[in-house]
Amino acid sequence: MAHQFSLAHLSVLTTSPLEMVEIAAKTGYDFVSFRLTAVTATEHVFALQNDRAMMNEVKARLAATGVRVLDIELCRMPAEIEPETYVSVLEAAAELGARHILAQLPDANRERATDRFGRLCDLAAPYKLTVDLEYPSWTETPNLAAAAAVVRAVNRPNAGILIDTLHFDRARDSVEELRKLPPEWFHFAQVCDAPAEIPTTVEGLIHTARSERNFLGEGGIDVRRILDAMPEMPYSLEIPTDTLALTVSAEERARRSIRAAEAYLNGLHGEYLHRSAA
Repeated sequence: MAHQFSLAHLSVLTTSPLEMVEIAAKTGYDFVSFRLTAVTATEHVFALQNDRAMMNEVKARLAATGVRVLDIELCRMPAEIEPETYVSVLEAAAELGARHILAQLPDANRERATDRFGRLCDLAAPYKLTVDLEYPSWTETPNLAAAAAVVRAVNRPNAGILIDTLHFDRARDSVEELRKLPPEWFHFAQVCDAPAEIPTTVEGLIHTARSERNFLGEGGIDVRRILDAMPEMPYSLEIPTDTLALTVSAEERARRSIRAAEAYLNGLHGEYLHRSAA
């Protein structure tokens, strides 16, 4: 089966959107997934919503290469942030032709968090964007059950859940429970592998998630079983490899990521490892 892949910004976080499009085109990705807002205080962000010249260049590069934008991240709504904060991000996503917006709800007040997610869905609807709720296991929306409760409560047609195979594994979520959820809730997935041992500290969980994931087939997560529980959809390869990045270019890391994913999902991973070692 020919799967569709997106190059996630976290995989090449210091790479500009222009460079990402070129890398995606050269290495065989169908899509790119841009990060337009900061998650940490120190990361550099390419905020296309505030840079008209770069936005125009990126749109031209997308048109020239045929690469498309799958999703835009991140609409993160802790206690102090309202969904209206992200209107310019939604506008930029629509201008880029994106399909989905990634959201997080690190807010212990579940009534407020749910209300804000519903409002974000309403803001995104005129732009024909879905809003897909991601649940890092160390946040106040820590697992599949918590995410499903929000999506069920808001009952918006463009609301969904983003399954990141790392977070699914770290939350110790159940594939059986995943299979019970409405298939229309799932629009794309973020895919990676990671060591089988789950870190016991928040710091350890965050370090793996933001800095040291594995290419598919090189860790201990049963990625195929998770993906098989959902409809066929595009897979955003979100695989930061900070140690590897010290010696290997962004383009080569992106290439290794998609080749490993193709091999793993097509049952050829042993052959891929042999070729890579040669």
